[in-house]
This record gives sequence, structure tokens and C-alpha cells, in this order.
Amino acid sequence: MPSKEFGVLFNLSVVLVSLSYFAAFSASSFVAAAARDEVGKEWKEAEALLKWKASLDNQSQSLLPSWGGGGRGHPCNWVGIACDESGSLTHLNLSSFGLRGTLYKLSFSSFTNLLTINLRNNSLYGNIPDQIGNISKLTYLDLGINNLSGPIPTSIGNLSNLSGLVLHENHLSGSLPLGIGKLKNLGLLLLASNNLSGSITQVVGTMRFLWHLDLSENFFTGAIPTSIGNLSNLGFLFLSGNYLTGSIPEELGSLTHLNMFQIVRNNISGAIPASIGNLANMESLLFSMNKLSGSIPSTIGNLTKLTDLRLFMNNLSGSIPREMDNLTNFRVFELFENKLTGHLPQHVCQAGSLEIIVVSNNHLTGPIPKSLKNCTSLIRVWLEGNQLIGNITEDFGIYPNLKYIDLSDNHLYGELSSKWGQCHNLTYLNVSNNKISGSIPLELSEASQLGKLDLSSNHLIGKIPKELGLLKSLLSLLLSNNQLSGNIPSEIGMLSHVTDLNLAENNLSGLIPTQLGECSELLFLNLSKNILEGRIPSSIGSLQSLENLDLSWNMLTGEIPPQLGDMLRLEILYLSHNNLSGSIPSTFDDISSLTSIDISYNELEGPIPNQKAFREASDEAFRNNKGLCGNATGLKACPKPIQNPYGKRGNKFVLKILIPVLASIFLIFIIVGVLRISCQRVRNTEAKPREIQNDEIFAIWSFDGKMVYENIIEATEEFDSKYCIGVGGYGSVYKAELPTSQVVAVKKLHSLPNGEEFNQKTFISEIHALTEIRHRNIVKLYGFCSHPRHSLLIYEYLEGGSLVHLLNNEEQAKAFDWIKRGNVVKDVANALSYMHHDCSLPIIHRDISSKNVLLDLECVAHISDFGTARLLKPDSSNWTSLAGTMGYMAPGKFLFLFLIYSL
Repeated sequence: MPSKEFGVLFNLSVVLVSLSYFAAFSASSFVAAAARDEVGKEWKEAEALLKWKASLDNQSQSLLPSWGGGGRGHPCNWVGIACDESGSLTHLNLSSFGLRGTLYKLSFSSFTNLLTINLRNNSLYGNIPDQIGNISKLTYLDLGINNLSGPIPTSIGNLSNLSGLVLHENHLSGSLPLGIGKLKNLGLLLLASNNLSGSITQVVGTMRFLWHLDLSENFFTGAIPTSIGNLSNLGFLFLSGNYLTGSIPEELGSLTHLNMFQIVRNNISGAIPASIGNLANMESLLFSMNKLSGSIPSTIGNLTKLTDLRLFMNNLSGSIPREMDNLTNFRVFELFENKLTGHLPQHVCQAGSLEIIVVSNNHLTGPIPKSLKNCTSLIRVWLEGNQLIGNITEDFGIYPNLKYIDLSDNHLYGELSSKWGQCHNLTYLNVSNNKISGSIPLELSEASQLGKLDLSSNHLIGKIPKELGLLKSLLSLLLSNNQLSGNIPSEIGMLSHVTDLNLAENNLSGLIPTQLGECSELLFLNLSKNILEGRIPSSIGSLQSLENLDLSWNMLTGEIPPQLGDMLRLEILYLSHNNLSGSIPSTFDDISSLTSIDISYNELEGPIPNQKAFREASDEAFRNNKGLCGNATGLKACPKPIQNPYGKRGNKFVLKILIPVLASIFLIFIIVGVLRISCQRVRNTEAKPREIQNDEIFAIWSFDGKMVYENIIEATEEFDSKYCIGVGGYGSVYKAELPTSQVVAVKKLHSLPNGEEFNQKTFISEIHALTEIRHRNIVKLYGFCSHPRHSLLIYEYLEGGSLVHLLNNEEQAKAFDWIKRGNVVKDVANALSYMHHDCSLPIIHRDISSKNVLLDLECVAHISDFGTARLLKPDSSNWTSLAGTMGYMAPGKFLFLFLIYSL
């Protein structure tokens, strides 16, 4: 080949090789650059996560060991992280990790491809940063069940791809941001249980894909926006627990997919719109605790899928529409506390699924629904306070799941069936104030879980079955105002947990059984208006918890046993209209708790006890006795001591002996007094000055209040923190052992920076409440002191501590089994029932929580902390706001309080 041609080919080859090498080099450089960008992006996301981790508390950091180390350095391998194919972070899920800290250090702008964030059920606090609006691809955000506060950021409206926003159970405040209406793709919006306020904006109605809206348990005001009627896909609407006013909009009748609609506990008024009948898919309709009026619309009969209907505590009137006979799938049917008339739906349990029916305190008439007889699914039946008629023998059957049934205050007749004994889960049976006849079936003893049996105010005859003594769980046995006869069975003494025993107004005869003294937890014992005879058994004095004893209008004889003076919690003592004789035992001087007595129409004589209840009693309480005397209205003064029968000579002889003796005693007193004053001066010199003015101390103990105050100061070493056993919103509680070895709990009220007015109000409120009440499940107030330095309340000391302390202690909580927990609930329910129904002026506590429930060594519960209590006048409104911690209140807590109230 010629050299020229060869040179050309050679040069061409060199050029091609160079171009190939350059192309290869350029391609590899481009790939390397892209890889560097991707690695830099991953590094940026990892760095943002590690900075946030470092801002959390130490315990939270230890819960994320894979973040940033352990041989798994790539973020996609970290716990709670998920990535796409390119290695970019797309999902962050740390739900229920126990994290504590803020979101301030979490750089949301670093996560450009993030689709979901789930940080629910942690302990995050602080505000939600505005930066969260920079995650443009975000489709789901869940920060629920934390401690976040502040407003919902307006930047939330920038998340146009968001389909789920969950912020419930926090402490968020402020109003709904208007930008929330921009979330056109939003289907799930949960903002319940926060402190949000203002009106529910109309822009909510622009989110056409919304299928679940929950704004309950906030402070929203104003009317329900009519624009919600535009949400054609809405299936769940929850607005309960707010302050909404106005009426239910007719437009809501267009929500044909609506499955659950709840507006409980608002101020909604007006009538239920007829358009409600268009909601063909409705299963749960809860309008209770509002101000709704008018009649229930007949169109409600169209809701054939309805299983849960709750309209209680409104002002609804008129008859229940017949069209409701079409509704046969009920599980819950509650219409109580209205003004409804007419008949109950006869097919309310046609499908056999009804568990709860509560229609009490209306004006309902007619028969018991026939479908109830074979409704074995029943758990709770409250029909009391109406004018229902029916044969109790025929209208009710056997209910294996039934726990509560109250048929009281109706016009029911017939006899009690032995079938009630086959309801083995029954804990509450009340058929009082009806027209029930026949005898008490002994088979009732087979209902072994029975806690309350109230058959009072009927026409029952025969004897009290001794088998009732087998009801070991019985707390209340009420058989008064019947025609029962025979002896009181001694087996009643086997009811070791009974607190209320009322057998009054019958024809019971014979002796009072001594075994009653074994009912150690009795609070109320009423055997009045019978024909009982013989002596009052001294064993009654062993009932240390007894507060009310009524044995009046019988044929009792003999003297009043001195052992009755051992009942140091006794408040009411009625022994009138008997044949009691002798004098009143001096042991009654020690019962400082007595508030009311009646011993009239007996054969008693001698001085009355030097006790406040006797001194302040009216003359009717003493009349028609043999010769009572003393310092009380209507009684003569007791005669002076008899003169010396030995005359002047005897007087001179006595004087010769007494004068030297008295002089010696007087001299000893002077010496002792001088020594005591000297010791006191030395003690006052050494100790810190603590001036105490008698006119600034008020005591309700039976001994010197000033002395007790000084003992408390010494016992707590001027309220040293080592004696502090608890701190509350109104004061600190100290444990103090007095010189008498008695251990008490002392609440010292906080001094407020803005003056003493609130402290004094709390102090007076707690004294007012606790001096009005006496109950075994309410903490006892021993004394109080109002002093320029300290305001004190002195209580009995309960060794078991608070319920919240027990539940937070893992070992103690494990030992605290369900039986004990159930007993605590019963104790709290008994205390609340007493405060609401048995006090002269009803008392509401307004701050029931586990920290205000104290336990003794036997796990008996006692309600404490009455600083927010309120006394209700009979003619006043019975509504009051909760006085405890404002903001979120767990639904479980509300349900718990509601169940107690229902008892």
C-alpha cells in the first residue's frame, strides 16, 4: 500500500479511537455526576433525620439505634423508614415509639419525595412547624395522640395531594385555617379532642372527597355549616362535645352515604328535620344532650339500617311515631330524659340484637314491647319513671347477658317470677314503686352477682327469704313499704358487703337479730314502722361505718345500749315511738358526727348528752318522755346536786378536810403552771417565730384547734418537702403524725400570686362540701384552719395512696385485679350517688379523676379534693362545666363517668 494512503488511514484510526475514548469518558462522567447527586440527596435526608434524632430526649434516641450506625448506615435500612427504587425516603412511620421532643429540628424541606408521615401516639410537644407545608408530595399526615399545641399552621393548605390529615388528641388551639379548603383531595380529617375554637368554616363543604370528618371534643361555636350538605361522599360526621348552636340543617338530609352522625353534648336547638329520613345508610344517629324540641319525625322510620339511636336528654315531646316499628335492628335505643308520650315501638328487639334500651323519665304509656320477652341479647334495660303497664310475670323472660334492669315508678303488676334468678349476670334489679304482689321468690338468691335489689313500695307479702343471705355481692337491699311479715332472718347478717338495708314500713315482728352487727360495712339501716319488739341488740354498736340508724315506730323496750355510742360516724339517730326506758348513755357525748336525733315518745329520763345534735334539737325530738332534762329547747334544766344531809356540823367537818386538800391542789396547779409557762417561753425562744391568733383558727375537732395547729407545724418541720406526699392544682398534701400517734393528711393550700381570693374560695368550697357529707367512700374531713400564714385542711390518712399512683406502679397494677378494680368503680359510684341524690343539697364534684380517688389498705376507694365542688339548689339548673383539666378528655373517661351516673 502506498505510504500516503497508509498515513491517512492511520490518522483516521487515531481520531476514531480518540472520539470513542472521549465519548466513553463523557458518559462515565455524566453517570458519576448523577450518582453523586443521588448520594448527596440521600445524605441530605439522612442528615435531617439525624439532626431531629439528636433533638429528642435521651430515652427517645435510644429507641432509634439503627439510625446512623450499627453497620446499616444507609437511611433506607433504618427503623421506621421506607424508600423508593432510587433510594429516596418516601415513608416515615414511628407510630407508638414513645418519642418525646419537638418537631422544630425536623427539616421537612429535605424530604422532597416523602409521601406519608406517621408519628401518632408519642409524646411530641410544641407547635407544628410551618415548614410542613413544603412537602409538596405528601399524601398522608398523622400526628394524632401527642401533646402538640399552638395553631394548625396555615401552610397546611399547600399540601394539595393530602388525602388524610390526622391531628386528634393533642392540645391544638385557634380556629380552623381557611387554607384547609384548598385540600381538594382530602378524604380523612380528624381534629377531635383538641382546644380548637371559633366557628366551623363553610370552606369545609368544598372538600368534595371528604368521607370522614371528626371535629368532636373541641370548643367550636356557631351553627353547623350548611355547606356540609355538599359532601356527597361523607360517611362519618362527628361534631360532639362542642358549643354549637342553631338547628340541624335540612341540607344534611342530602348526605345519602352518611353512616354515622353524632352531635352529642352541644347546644343544638329546634326540631329534628324531616330530611333525616333520606339517610338510608344511617346506622348510628346520636343527637343526645342538646336542646332539641318538637316531635321525632315520622320519616325516621325510613332508616331501616339504624342500629344505634340516642336522643336522650333533650326537650323532645309528642308520641314516638308508629313508623319506628319498621326499625328492627336496634342494638342501642336511648330516649331517656325527654317529654315523650305514647307507646314504645313493639318491634324494638325483633331482630334479637338489642343490648341497651333506656327510655326512663318520660311520659310513656302502654304495654311493655312484646319483643323484649325473648330478647336474650339484653344487657341494660331502664324503663323507670313512666306510666307503662304490663304483667311483670309474663312480659319478661330469661336474659343470660342482662346486668341492669330498672322498671321502677311505673304501673306494672303481677308477681315476681323465679326466672329472675336465672339471670346469672344480673347486678341491678329495681322494680320499686309499682303494683307487684305475691311473695319474694327464694330463687332470687341464684342471681349471685346481684349488687342492688330494690323491691320497695309494692304489695309484696310473706316472709323475707333467708336465702337472700347467699347474695354475697349485695350492696343494697331495699324492701320498704310492702306488707312483709315474720321475723327478720338472721341470715341477713351474712351480707358482709351490704351498705344500705331498708326494711321499713312492713309488718315485720320479733327481735332485731344480733347478727346484723356482722354487716360491718352498713351505712344506712332503717327498720322503722314495723312491730319489732325486745331490746336493741348491743351488737349494733359494732357497725363502725353506720351513718344513719332508724328504729322508730316499733315496740322496742329496755335501755338504749351504751355500745351505740361507739358508732363514731353516726349522723342520724331516730328511736322515737318505742317503749325505751332508762337514761341516755353518756357514751353519746363522744359521737361528734351526730347531726339529727329523735327520741320522742319513749319512757326515757335523766339528762341528755352534752352533744351538739341533742342541744340544738327541736322540742319535738324529746316530747312525750318520762323525765328528760338538759340544755335544749323544751326541756327543763336538770336539778342541782343534792345538799349535804349532815347539816351545818357536817359542813364544818367537810370544810376542815376540803380546805387543806383544795389549797394543796391549788398550790400544785400554780407550780405546774409556772413550769409550763417557763418551758413554753424557752421553746418559743429557740424555735422560729410562729405567731398564732386564736381568732384566726377555726377547728371542728373535739380538742383544741390551736394545739393541733402547733402539732402539725412541728410534725411536718414547717412543711418540709420530705413530708410531702402529693401536689395538686390547689395545694400540697403532707403526712403528719400527731403526738397522740394519730396519722393525718394535711392539705396546705397554695398561695396565689394574684391574691388570696381564689384560694379562699377553694378553701371555703372544700369545707362547705365535706362538712355537708358523710360516706364511707368519701374522705373524712377532721378539721380546718384559716390563718394568715397557712390555710389548712386536715383529713384522715389513707395508706393506699391515690389510684393514679397505683396504676402507674407496674407491680401494684398487676396485683390490682379486675375484682378490685370493679370494687373501686362501685365505691366511686356509691359516693357519687350519695352526693347527687342523698345530700340535702346535691353536690357535684366536677373533677373526678384517678388522682382524686384515694385507697385504704383494703383497696376501698374514697373520693377526695372537693376544691371545685358545687352545691346545687333544687330550683337551679343542674348543668355545670367540668372543673378539672381543660382541653382533651378521653372518651373512655367520659364513658366511665356516664356509666357511674347511670348507676
